[in-house]
Amino acid sequence: MRLYGYLDEVDMARVGVLRGSRVYPIEALVRRWGLDDETRYESLGGIAEEHLVELADAVERAVSGGEPGLDIAHLRSAPAVGGFVSKIVCVGLNYRDHAAEGGREAPARPLLFAKFENALVADGQPVIRPEGTHALDLEVELGVVIGRTARRVSRAAALEHVAGYVVVNDISARDWQGTPPALRPGEKGDGQWLRAKGSDTFLPMGPVLVTPDELDPATGLRLRSWRITPDGEEHLMQDGSTADMLWGVPALIEFISAAITLQPGDVIATGTPSGVGVFRDPPVFLEPGDRVRCEIEGIGTVENPIVDWSDEPAAEA
Repeated sequence: MRLYGYLDEVDMARVGVLRGSRVYPIEALVRRWGLDDETRYESLGGIAEEHLVELADAVERAVSGGEPGLDIAHLRSAPAVGGFVSKIVCVGLNYRDHAAEGGREAPARPLLFAKFENALVADGQPVIRPEGTHALDLEVELGVVIGRTARRVSRAAALEHVAGYVVVNDISARDWQGTPPALRPGEKGDGQWLRAKGSDTFLPMGPVLVTPDELDPATGLRLRSWRITPDGEEHLMQDGSTADMLWGVPALIEFISAAITLQPGDVIATGTPSGVGVFRDPPVFLEPGDRVRCEIEGIGTVENPIVDWSDEPAAEA
């Protein structure tokens, strides 16, 4: 099943079931087509395997009953978990080839860091290059959305807690991160990754969430990213497979939930394959006027323009 995040007429984040080019809002399925317990679905707290049948049945009743749904072309897309996420746990160096391209050994255990909801932006919204950084980079990643509370979950039971999968772009300021090829003479990194990874707009997320009954990352999903220059030329940056993750989804949920309780709507960004800009010769960074696209097989894409902070109006006090 494919769910779709969008904004309603008062800018509230909503979720619907995507069928072809039509979106069937959860609230309509509750009001008119017998779906039980809207709150559970609107929070993503019930999108676990045993609930998919009742959701699918409600959609079938709606389609058969003439429910028109919403035309996806007329919707304003939102991040698939927009309005529902409380935390975003990211995994660094989870692909051996990505560790190797930076001259590093693969870590002995998952390397974790965090982003916050301020980093989320939807497909088509700008990624803002903040004042003081000159080395923005891209990272296509599989996002795992939690569907039920996970605390001290075993690897064997981990997938029971997954609502589905999304495509995300872990935008990174490599100079603030302290990555040597990004540093100009005299520059130093921050010593930690919060600003380099967690700045506003640094996590574009696609609007589509695909449920686990349709997708298994362990089989190998192709991940790709492109830098699109102002002349329209598409430059392939990354081309990898989720089969190459050092720690798969069950192992990550087990490791993270041993110390950090994961709530419905939380996201695990599972790491990126090789091909990022900073480790190219010479390094390639995202510049204002560029666009960046990330794609995961079976899920879809997220594409965003790069805009300098000086061209983005400041919020009114």
